Amino acid sequence: MLVFGHAGFPIILFPPAKGRYYDCKDYGLIHSVEHLLDEGVFKIYCPDCVDNDSWYNFAIHPSDRVKTHNGYENVILYDVIAFAKHETGLNKVGLAGCGFGGFHASNTAFRHPDLVNKLITLSGSYDIRPYIFGYYDNNCYFNNPLEYLPWLEDPWYMDRIKSMEIILGCGDCDENLNENVKLSNILIEKNVAHWFDVRQQNRYGWYYWKQMFPAYLEVIKSKL
Repeated sequence: MLVFGHAGFPIILFPPAKGRYYDCKDYGLIHSVEHLLDEGVFKIYCPDCVDNDSWYNFAIHPSDRVKTHNGYENVILYDVIAFAKHETGLNKVGLAGCGFGGFHASNTAFRHPDLVNKLITLSGSYDIRPYIFGYYDNNCYFNNPLEYLPWLEDPWYMDRIKSMEIILGCGDCDENLNENVKLSNILIEKNVAHWFDVRQQNRYGWYYWKQMFPAYLEVIKSKL
């Protein structure tokens, strides 16, 4: 994991599919918000991912893919988020992610809304069904936001999700636009306030994310 900034609200930032902990730095996403880091507004934590061992590991059974993911989520919860809370002295964190990193951010946020009060996705992907080839069990269901969110009624979860600041960013020519439309519609049906920002003539990729991320953090900053 790489950590950027000396103080401020903690943001856990996930790379796109099969990405590494240094991708957000190497592709300029961290540089795009450098002024906010220098000001001490945010502190950004960039963990590694294990997509090659979990969702994209087609050499193992789908049930083992999702179990591997659950192990990864435990690391995020009990090492990364716990560490960020300890360092900053705050009770909650923000989660952000690019592409499939948007799945990690949103799924963790919706499953553990007591730990998260900000969510930002950039061209997020949220549906894990393409990675399990028709297999399904409870672990799969409870890791697929597009399926469990419509049926989620528990007040403990819903009250905390409704108090979360949520930004879904996507381009009108983005390959993940349909999944973002689906998630936004679900949130509307559940009366969850959010900003669904569909950017004109934008596609999927770092070039666009470097424009979106600082704009979204400025919005978050204005409400801290």
